[in-house]
Amino acid sequence: MNYQETLDYLYKALPMFQRIGAAAFKKDLGPTIALCNHLGNPETKFKSIHVAGTNGKGSTSHALASVLQDAGYKVGLYTSPHLKSFTERIRVNGKEITQEAVVEFVKNHKDFMEEISPSFFEMTVALAFDYFANENVDIAVVEVGMGGRLDSTNVITPLLSIITNIGLDHVQFLGTTLEEIAGEKAGIIKEGVPVIIGETQKETSPVFTQISRERNASIYFSDQLITVHPETSNIPNLKEYILKNGKGEQITIQLDLLGAYQIKNLPAIYLAFEQLNQLGLFISEENFKRGLSNITQRTGLKGRWQILSKNPLTICDTGHNKDAFKVIVKQLKSIPHNKLFMVLGMVQDKDVEGVLKLLPIEAAYAFCQSQIPRAMPAADLASLAASLGLDGIVMLDVNDAINYFQKKAGPDDLIFVGGSTFVVAEIKEL
Repeated sequence: MNYQETLDYLYKALPMFQRIGAAAFKKDLGPTIALCNHLGNPETKFKSIHVAGTNGKGSTSHALASVLQDAGYKVGLYTSPHLKSFTERIRVNGKEITQEAVVEFVKNHKDFMEEISPSFFEMTVALAFDYFANENVDIAVVEVGMGGRLDSTNVITPLLSIITNIGLDHVQFLGTTLEEIAGEKAGIIKEGVPVIIGETQKETSPVFTQISRERNASIYFSDQLITVHPETSNIPNLKEYILKNGKGEQITIQLDLLGAYQIKNLPAIYLAFEQLNQLGLFISEENFKRGLSNITQRTGLKGRWQILSKNPLTICDTGHNKDAFKVIVKQLKSIPHNKLFMVLGMVQDKDVEGVLKLLPIEAAYAFCQSQIPRAMPAADLASLAASLGLDGIVMLDVNDAINYFQKKAGPDDLIFVGGSTFVVAEIKEL
């Protein structure tokens, strides 16, 4: 099989949560363990950092990979889902896995995979770990797919675990309360491995404290130890922040991720930098600063408060739940503009009504849908939005909607595109 035939085989043969949702979700690490055993346990052949959380885990993972690369380490990065190409999920020093490596892996292990029937995600995790081991990476930053305890990535024993925050997302799989979801995310906490918590929450902190105590793991609530304040930056495409650590020392950093929610990620990222130095790595303050100012260039991260055009200002973002949209709406309000246009598409298994209730009634809307079975039909989304006072048009393709609004908008208007990772993935300009 060539690369396209290999991808077609994987998409058809292995159930894929990204496309079909619940039917692809497994509450069992067995197939991942079986795959790793079959491959000679590649997950034991490199150091790693494990990153879980409801929001911010992708940005945090890319930020840490960039900092480690700047410090001279050969860095593996595993993230999901991909936006444009399957190979985005697996990178070494920012370079995507080759198509040839994907074809070779499937060819060599197809018979075994058909024997145990892994999910698409389980196969991808095994491929990533095998690739990192073969590439002799010094360290890999591994982002959890969903939850933690039963996520396929949870076969690693990392140097450091990070849980960014907890929100009510994927409730049908992880639990209907913050405490239950925290219990699932806390499943990545390993015996004796320090864990950094990004956000102190009264419902979740006792869960993390108890599990870390049971597993003899040092726990650090980063927002209690590190304070972050935004500064005014005159440098294009960089946001400036002042970080103050527990010793009262200040550090000025410039971040090339422009979303306002990055302020929540920074305490955990900084604490990880301090912890990794204590765990035997060497990362200077300069490495930390340079790494954070070059995340998108070094790692290829896209879709996080990304500016698509400036006249009219058009921004896309992959945030897709209530907690993300609380910050998105606040940031949109902070940008001077005349009229706001919003292009929205969502998937059916999210709290769609909860997100819509946060959105401004005075904005003009175009409702679209991504080309995956999980997508909420645009007409249904428009109908639900209308019942909440949000009026708009139905335009199935996100690019048609963007073009329509860009022709309609004046130079001082603002266009936002999002609601789903998969809607952002289909933007042609990305």
